[in-house]
Amino acid sequence: MELKHIRNFSIIAHIDHGKSTLADRMLEITNTIEKRKMQEQVLDSMELERERGITIKMQPVRMKYMMDGQEYILNLIDTPGHIDFSYEVSRALKAVEGSILLVDATQGVQAQTMTTLNMARESGLAIIPVISKIDSPLARVADVKGEVSKLLGVSFDDILEVSGKTGQNVDLLLREVIRRVPAPEIPAGSEKAFQSLVFDFQYSSHRGVIVYIRVLSGQVTRNTALIFKVANETFNAIEVGIFSPQEVPMESIGAGEIGYIVTGIKQPGIASVGDTVAFERDTLPPLSGYMKPKPVVWASVYPEGQDDFTLLKQALGRLCLSDSSFTHEEESSGSLGRGFRCGFLGMLHLEIITERLRREFNLELIVTTPSITYEIEYLNGKREVVYSPSRFPDGHLIKTVFEPWVDIRIIVPAQYLGTLMQALYEHEAEIGDSENFGDNRNALTIKMPLRELMRNFFDEVKSITSGYASISYELGEMRVADVVRLDILVAEEVVPAFSRVVSKRRVQEEAEQAVGKLYKVLPRQMFTTKIQGMALGRILSSETLTALRKDVTQHMYGGDITRKMKLREKQKKGKKRMQESGKVNIPHDVFLKMVKSE
Repeated sequence: MELKHIRNFSIIAHIDHGKSTLADRMLEITNTIEKRKMQEQVLDSMELERERGITIKMQPVRMKYMMDGQEYILNLIDTPGHIDFSYEVSRALKAVEGSILLVDATQGVQAQTMTTLNMARESGLAIIPVISKIDSPLARVADVKGEVSKLLGVSFDDILEVSGKTGQNVDLLLREVIRRVPAPEIPAGSEKAFQSLVFDFQYSSHRGVIVYIRVLSGQVTRNTALIFKVANETFNAIEVGIFSPQEVPMESIGAGEIGYIVTGIKQPGIASVGDTVAFERDTLPPLSGYMKPKPVVWASVYPEGQDDFTLLKQALGRLCLSDSSFTHEEESSGSLGRGFRCGFLGMLHLEIITERLRREFNLELIVTTPSITYEIEYLNGKREVVYSPSRFPDGHLIKTVFEPWVDIRIIVPAQYLGTLMQALYEHEAEIGDSENFGDNRNALTIKMPLRELMRNFFDEVKSITSGYASISYELGEMRVADVVRLDILVAEEVVPAFSRVVSKRRVQEEAEQAVGKLYKVLPRQMFTTKIQGMALGRILSSETLTALRKDVTQHMYGGDITRKMKLREKQKKGKKRMQESGKVNIPHDVFLKMVKSE
């Protein structure tokens, strides 16, 4: 197939704006999937994706389409819409020349729409604006077209109207993709060499790592000796092929195409997104890749029983093979045993990974309270990065603490602005520009500490605005932080899993909340147990859990009262000895209840 008859494009949109449904109709119209095999969310192959109705892992697919007597190959990459997975979107955009910007006719432009649009513009892609869900009785087609026209600076005629549900105008959209998206071009100077960019990969226990590539020049056949240029690791191509949407082996894949190579490599850390795959003896420099995503949220993951530690280690290794943004390293805790400190891109990413560990590997886990990275400057001039609250140093050693801030964009109906402003003040936000954004909505630009964003900010905003607000964020600069470590003591022993770093102005409130919550969920012990919140070198909050008591005199009828008193005194001494040497066993569900927000 000639380059001029190939089109590579992606669909970008806010979560739940109909990307997966539109992709389904495209597959149907191009006969890529037979009608009898069609199911909703065809490109969402993971059980978790289908259950939640969201796209987590991007999925490429190749379609054939006839236009004016000429067959075209259309390579589509369906991308996730949730903020946590925007790194997936950035990779997909490096592998294509154009993008469909999909906006829901019932909801209009959302905050995440603008974030992904900026990514596409930075990549120099052709943008095709499309209004979806026009068949809905709640559709505001003219209003939303006005918002998109203002956002992109295009005329109403350039904006297409489609319905993924009914298939209306999807055929016209495919024709517009061919007209508006440029054909791929071979980079100058590499016309004869085979060069391809890795934009994703997955792992198979039988075939090793399977890399998803966009071929920029040359072609590759099976059994060819290849190399990862950045990792400097050689391998033989066991199989090459395309996605339809399942893997279809081919004799070769060439310039402009999107496909896969089975590498046979079974150790982690070799394949990475943004690497260049080329012939083994290739002398050209690697293609300019894109940065490896950095974890934003950290949490410790421990197996419920230490017998499962090896299984957890293997499971995490397997997940790293298919998700390059997920990081982990071994650590141990006195109360929880051996586990792993894991880095995630956000709270949803954390939820997805832990859910996959439970489902795919049948593991029962204890996950500690999520935290972020702090940079500590000590009085002796030494600097250190701390990403675990239990490792956060005592205040008298610290000169300055730096924490990450985030740049946030919120689009919200005007009637909710007053209550939203109060919530923003509570979360230490700095409010920047505010502009009117069609349909009586306002777009706010805000800066906020990442620590505060994680303190239930999303749920709070959704609650305040009855679900009408949309939020997107990206990491900003590091700033000086006024924070302290809050420890929770059970029977005068620190439980590292409950430690957290909090704002100094909220430390009293946080201590009382944490102690009160643990007091409610911790089962009573055989001895009196103190639960305390400690920060700044002093106890800020305390509750006492009374001991379980057994009536040691129930077998005695009548007789001298002093005999009963002796037995009760003996019991009291026994409880006291237990208190001195006893250890509180905190059940698994208590950890879960403490991590979950009420």
